[in-house]
Amino acid sequence: MKYVIAVIRPDRLEAVKTELEAEEVHLMTVTEVLGCGRQKGVTEVYRGVKEVSNLLRKIKLEIAVNDIFLERTVNAIVRGAREGEIGDGKIFILDLKECVRIRTGETGGEAIG
Repeated sequence: MKYVIAVIRPDRLEAVKTELEAEEVHLMTVTEVLGCGRQKGVTEVYRGVKEVSNLLRKIKLEIAVNDIFLERTVNAIVRGAREGEIGDGKIFILDLKECVRIRTGETGGEAIG
């Protein structure tokens, strides 16, 4: 089992969801987050004063998958999120030690779905 964490641009969420659904990956958690990286932030003018913010709005996807779905999941995220520019995002893949479905008590890969 793997735990996939992806940080993407907010405007790419629908495209990523579409790609994931095409790969039969339907279960995910989506969170709005702030972050900074190589994009260096944005400069905005508010009431005539320049304001620099190095924290940009991003979307964090968290997806638990069985090993057979890992490659499809990562490829779907890349297809949906990639624009070819700095700030497209990152994908982190972690080993998932255990998963428990609270309602049924199922564990492991069966609990993921």
